[in-house]
Amino acid sequence: MSRCTLRNIFTVLIYAGVGVFLFPYLTGHLGHALTFLLIGIGVAVVFGILRCCFVDGDCADREALSHQDHPDLPASHMRT
Repeated sequence: MSRCTLRNIFTVLIYAGVGVFLFPYLTGHLGHALTFLLIGIGVAVVFGILRCCFVDGDCADREALSHQDHPDLPASHMRT
């Protein structure tokens, strides 16, 4: 798997943790809110740390290199 793919997967899992955190508040079941809070925050923090550890390089670096190989692409597709 490429780093960009891993970055996207970890980002989705971070947002899933936030969704678990918000679930009892959005549904009105506040009896289990502390459990969901701990699970949601734990998931978001763990996958956030994994995203930082395993995805060192940023995807923009690789995109800039690929655009150097294809000079015929319009300038609007290039990042600065």
